[in-house]
Amino acid sequence: MKRRQFLTALGAGAAVSVIAKPAIAQSAPTLKWRLTASWPKSLDTLYGACEVFAKYVSEATDGKFQIQLFAAGEIVPGLQTLDAVQNGTVEMGHTAYYYYIGKDPTWALFCAVPFGLNARQQNAWFYEGDGQKLIDEFGKKFNTYNLLMGNTGCQMGGWFNKEIKEVADFQGLKMRIGGWAGKTLQKLGVVPQQIAGGDIYPALEKGTIDAAEWVGPYDDEKLGFYKVVKYYYYPGWWEGGTTNHLQINLDKWNELPKSYQAVVRAAAGAANVDETARYDARNPAALKRLVANGTQLRPFSQSVMEACLKASTEVNAETSAVNADFKKVWDSIVAFRNDEYLWWQVAEYTYDSFMIRSRVRG
Repeated sequence: MKRRQFLTALGAGAAVSVIAKPAIAQSAPTLKWRLTASWPKSLDTLYGACEVFAKYVSEATDGKFQIQLFAAGEIVPGLQTLDAVQNGTVEMGHTAYYYYIGKDPTWALFCAVPFGLNARQQNAWFYEGDGQKLIDEFGKKFNTYNLLMGNTGCQMGGWFNKEIKEVADFQGLKMRIGGWAGKTLQKLGVVPQQIAGGDIYPALEKGTIDAAEWVGPYDDEKLGFYKVVKYYYYPGWWEGGTTNHLQINLDKWNELPKSYQAVVRAAAGAANVDETARYDARNPAALKRLVANGTQLRPFSQSVMEACLKASTEVNAETSAVNADFKKVWDSIVAFRNDEYLWWQVAEYTYDSFMIRSRVRG
């Protein structure tokens, strides 16, 4: 009797084992996805975020979830990652969403807009404010799920072939400038051009454009702008903190096991921090080298900044009047920004200002 009970129990255990194995395998499938980026491989800050992300996803899944990376132009041009992800050509993309204002200007608000949030404020708005909820709602219209995956910090104001002393100097200037900032500068006479990163240098060299902005010293040095244009302006008031996003085809995202979704979120978060750290660590030395090579640093004057703020306010008001999505997201950003700068004024700004004035004595 005992032997019969033992064999029965053993048989039941074997049956459980047979059932359990496929369930376990199903929860950790072997996947190979493709990610197309908006960046050339030479930009180890931006493209580097993709490499960090793919590495962590692979390691966290014991190699079962592999993400193959493609630079701009290898599958689709750098400014078409949204299309590729949306229609399922690839499962993932990495981009700056202000490239897609032609589809809907609301996209710019999730990336960077003139006089918007700085890098830390962007992270706070997405992680703790309404940012992620709003992009979840909006992204569904384009069949995408989106996660933060990098921030450049405050950018530079760009490279110009002449000095910009007053607003009138913008008149007729052909400038490569991405995203919503082009709408603002257009009000001041600039002719904005949207050109992918790898194509900016030849356009400057040939004189096709008179000015260009990209990111900041480290990337700009790599792209060689200082070799053909010498005036380098600051600050990049249109990009106080530029958020880059991991784009995921929504259908594919929903098919992922919850464990893999958690890995993707964690890996994107790690890459988000890593990208900002790279810029913060590498920009100072690059700026020194640029100046040593003859670059002329110039601040935008107060009058230019004020004129740009006025133009930006007009653009946002005009767009909010005709685009309910834009208004909803912009109103959220403005309210969050105003509270954040109340805090910055008390602690962050006063501390940084003191340290900047005192650093030579340290």
